[in-house]
Amino acid sequence: MDVIVKDTYEEMSREAAQIVAQAMRAKPNLVLGLATGGTPLGLYHELIRMHQEEGLDFSKVTTFNLDEYLGLPPTHEQSYAYFMQHNLFRHINVRPDKIYVPSGLVEDVQAYCAWYEEEIARAGGIDLQVLGIGRDGHIAFNEPGSSLASRTRVVTLTKETIEDNARFFARPEDVPRFAITMGVGTIMEARHCLLLANGPSKAEAVAALVEGPITSQITASALQMHPQATVILDRAAAAKLKRLDYYQWIYENRQYLGR
Repeated sequence: MDVIVKDTYEEMSREAAQIVAQAMRAKPNLVLGLATGGTPLGLYHELIRMHQEEGLDFSKVTTFNLDEYLGLPPTHEQSYAYFMQHNLFRHINVRPDKIYVPSGLVEDVQAYCAWYEEEIARAGGIDLQVLGIGRDGHIAFNEPGSSLASRTRVVTLTKETIEDNARFFARPEDVPRFAITMGVGTIMEARHCLLLANGPSKAEAVAALVEGPITSQITASALQMHPQATVILDRAAAAKLKRLDYYQWIYENRQYLGR
């Protein structure tokens, strides 16, 4: 696992964008896994800038989003489909038929989740998966206790996740209690996982992810077993890492490692 610490959120976002852009330039038909939430917004803004000012080309890219609230239509302002359209897709030249965001309105959920897995496989698997992390250490909507071998499925959100997301809704009771999410096993099959975290509220979860035991109670900790995982943090999110100096030393000397 590579741990990169930047002084600010803006620097963190630019570093992440460079990794995504480099992967796209190396493979124009990249299969890109995407996340929602406040953390990747800086990454998406920088990718939009690179597209508009530097010609970064998304025309052959296929995207798969991690999750979606069950019960919300894509036109709902708090749906993740709406989030992605307004914060990334409508600003770049990605083809609409190459965009996959889980549907929150399907009737046969089990069949739909199996179809989503099949579409990922049909696309050749995810090359680069962008991730965030919850305060309790979850990735996507894989709440504490989720199997580390789990696949795309419906999950029940924890009280903490519902409380964290309540600020986006008019009333706390409006927050959906269920979601469709890629499983930890699905995420772990991506060839490269890129996790972003910023702010002091994520410091404990980040420490557990990077330096704690591998456990289903911190589903992000499964990334310790991934052959190519990159964690990019700002100073506040990195504050509780015990080996921070070592991670920085590795990053500063990366040219000797051919990175």
